[in-house]
Amino acid sequence: MHAASGYHYPPELMNLLIDAIPRLFKSKTDVLLFFRGAGVANTMLADLAAKVEADRGSILKAEIARTVLTRLNEGGDGTLRERREVLKRVYEFEDFSTCWDRDRLEATGLVAQIRRVVNVKDSFTRMRDEREEESRKRRAEREAKIQAEQEQREKIGRIRSDLFAQFSAADEHARGKALESVLNRLFAVSGMQVREAFVLRGEEGQGVVEQVDGVIALDGEVYLVEMKWWTERLGPGDVAQHLVRVHNRGQARGIFISASGYTDAAVRECRESLSRCVFALCDIEEIVSLLDREGDLTDFLRRKIQVAIIDRNPYHRILE
Repeated sequence: MHAASGYHYPPELMNLLIDAIPRLFKSKTDVLLFFRGAGVANTMLADLAAKVEADRGSILKAEIARTVLTRLNEGGDGTLRERREVLKRVYEFEDFSTCWDRDRLEATGLVAQIRRVVNVKDSFTRMRDEREEESRKRRAEREAKIQAEQEQREKIGRIRSDLFAQFSAADEHARGKALESVLNRLFAVSGMQVREAFVLRGEEGQGVVEQVDGVIALDGEVYLVEMKWWTERLGPGDVAQHLVRVHNRGQARGIFISASGYTDAAVRECRESLSRCVFALCDIEEIVSLLDREGDLTDFLRRKIQVAIIDRNPYHRILE
């Protein structure tokens, strides 16, 4: 017995309690003691107790029960504990020896009805609470999704601004490093990044033997990413080093991102390498177009890789 006791007594339950409590006890004093035992304050009982003491015939047990229960119902949150305790004690009542013999059968039936009403109301309350909880969960999920989407848009917006700012940068080296940072942030926001730029050093004295601008994972495959912001189109020699990095790793694949495009010879070099590894060429212009239309980077790369594999075209440009 939980839920019904947490609210004001509804009319059906109120009437059952008014009928039952006077029949559970033989005397008016016992009815008052029942309420005192349930924690009802003396201020709610004093005038009734005075009537009983002054003239027992001036008030009925049913009137005592009705008056106290009405006061408890009108007490709001302040008498919530007492309402619960009164209902609990009636709900759990088992010793009907306190009743007059003529009232015992009816008292037993009234307590049974109270239990039924409470259990039914409990069931509906639980179902209602479950529905409300499910609704709260769905609402919270929707709000969390909206919040996540908003945060995603804000992050991508900052990435877009930072990328566009590089077009006016004068220092080519700084611009190239900034490109690495910006695109790695874009990969991270898109949920693909495995590792940012890193270098591999050889044995003692060899120094840096290899530099990788970034590593991403897409559909279970690992891609080494190279990024260049040069003024001239990249030729075969410019893309060859990254091709070698990818080839030397066996199962790895490669992505090259350039701000200045590629020569026909560089594209042929990459096309010939497709028999040994998957390799896709991208332009910064494509990334800019993607950010402008708020496109999905994952889908964008999937389309380019699919064309590289199926059509043996490593340089399929996507601008819309």
